Amino acid sequence: MTELTIVRREVAPVDLPTLHPLLQRIYAARGVQSVTELAHGLENLLPWHDLLGIRVAAEVLADSLAAQQKILIVGDFDADGATGTAVAVRALRSFGARQVDYLVPNRFAFGYGLTPGLVDVAIKTFQPDIIVTVDNGIANHAGVAAAIAAGVSVVVTDHHLAADTLPAASVIVNPNQPGDPFASKHIAGVGVIFYVMLALRSRLRELNWFAEHDIPEPNLSRLLDLVALGTVADVVALDHNNRILVQQGLRRIRAGQCAPGITALLEISQRNQADLQAADLAFAVAPRLNAAGRLDDMSLGIACLLTEDIEEARRMASTLNQLNEARRGIEQDMQRDAYAAIAAVQLDTPAHLPLGLCLFAEDWHQGVIGIVAGRIKDKWHRPVIAFALEKENDLQGKLKGSARSISGLHIRDVLADIAATHAGLIEKFGGHAMAAGLTLARGDFERFKAAFEKAVAARLSPDALQAILHSDGELAAEEHSLTVAEMLRAAGPWGQAFAEPLFDGEFTLLEQRIVGGRHLKLTLGKGELVLPAIAFNVDLQCWPNHRCQRVRAAYRMDVNEYRSRRSVQLIVAHLQVL
Repeated sequence: MTELTIVRREVAPVDLPTLHPLLQRIYAARGVQSVTELAHGLENLLPWHDLLGIRVAAEVLADSLAAQQKILIVGDFDADGATGTAVAVRALRSFGARQVDYLVPNRFAFGYGLTPGLVDVAIKTFQPDIIVTVDNGIANHAGVAAAIAAGVSVVVTDHHLAADTLPAASVIVNPNQPGDPFASKHIAGVGVIFYVMLALRSRLRELNWFAEHDIPEPNLSRLLDLVALGTVADVVALDHNNRILVQQGLRRIRAGQCAPGITALLEISQRNQADLQAADLAFAVAPRLNAAGRLDDMSLGIACLLTEDIEEARRMASTLNQLNEARRGIEQDMQRDAYAAIAAVQLDTPAHLPLGLCLFAEDWHQGVIGIVAGRIKDKWHRPVIAFALEKENDLQGKLKGSARSISGLHIRDVLADIAATHAGLIEKFGGHAMAAGLTLARGDFERFKAAFEKAVAARLSPDALQAILHSDGELAAEEHSLTVAEMLRAAGPWGQAFAEPLFDGEFTLLEQRIVGGRHLKLTLGKGELVLPAIAFNVDLQCWPNHRCQRVRAAYRMDVNEYRSRRSVQLIVAHLQVL
């Protein structure tokens, strides 16, 4: 396990005089240069017309609406794809489309994206005139070609990185395609389709569509609850534009102006809707929604997001919750296997670890390998790819891999290096800087493992493997207050690349005990200050440590509510014995 080093953020002076001094320091450390970057009104969103191809997409879809063609939305089997699919279906139906369906590939039968096999199912089942992809398509050349050959038009909306060539779709909307000027390259798939629906509404307005068809012009901001959920769930960087989308969605959810499915998922995860934070979407709602795509079929998750019946939403949320519990059990077993495999070859000392880890077991679940890769990456702080059999018990078949990376290593570029230098080794791949997926032959695992270690070593220095926890410094005693904790909660949304404030300091360890099986409940002292704290999922071989009297803690300020009483609680991210 890699040791963590706490490093305090260096803050360049920035003039933000209207803000509390602590917020000035925190925002400056996150690169905020002006209070305008903290404005979350919809008027501050980047304009939709900056996206390459979006006007053409709007025209194609407007023509499809006018002809009342059959429109099929093809989404992805994760929360980004599910929310994006729900946005597309809800928006198109509100525009007056009478024949809108959706299809999501079952990952175990078809794999990711618009594959030729999925196109065949789509045509036989739905007979679509036009397919609109959401959160996929940019790498599905064969699938797009199959649809076109069958006389079906294809509009690709995606946010993944493009390959050297683009599929021959009618139009592509993707901020990461070559030549696209859209400033937010981190927008999620759900954000891209939301922008396409904004452009389509504008085109329909130009055509006097709503008046001629006696349709009230839809307020698309009502879809921002879904956009916020998908954006947070996909762990994209929260640049200014994404923060606007998330904050606007959070406001609507808090006010109860959201899809019944989101309300039901919040209820079953026992989260306070009126006081919702982005972290609640990330750690409570998204895993339950994702469980459908990991273990079963994401169609259930999409149906939950589309229903207007709260009781039906609650029934589906209950099923999603059961799937998530099953996923947790599978994940724990796979995680133990992974830890044992690492220990068995005496790789527990970081100096002996290869810079990149490839792990595989024949009984691993394909839907959970991404989570396991993320856990191993966090524990040993190096890029990890976890593999599973594409088809259960097919020992001579193909492997599906899910990669997770660390800061400083673009994992998709690593896979591109391997594909370029080892022709045919990787059958297909795609993804982002921090996460990617790939397919290869079972017999090529060892060869790929060696190639991966070499490719990572060429791009990553050993110094980058030092796990660093960035701190916003030490809080004064008087800053450990409910007022400050509530101010920090309101100052978000916090998330990827716009981290929730983390502080560090030395404390006297007054009390410690395990609660909930793996969580360490603490009482920390600093002078006359006594603070309750909790550290989640601690190493039970290290804690409780009753010989320890003083600790250095890295922690976040939180507001704990119990019996209508609100108080400060520290959420401990790291404990170091002094």
